[in-house]
Amino acid sequence: MNSDILQGKWKQIKGQAKQKWGELTDDELDQIDGKRDGLVGKIQEHYGIAKSEAEQQVAQFETSCHC
Repeated sequence: MNSDILQGKWKQIKGQAKQKWGELTDDELDQIDGKRDGLVGKIQEHYGIAKSEAEQQVAQFETSCHC
């Protein structure tokens, strides 16, 4: 899934993102609004991981997402 598709389907898949990254709040997910960089940044911030690890998690989410 590319970032345009992620952004376009965000309302449908943000629940799945909430399940995967439970520390993200609903408000943060609304602010991210499907923007890949925003999602990576929030994951990095909340989980204290490197940007490359956060990007890898998002890439895995994009390929395994049921949307």
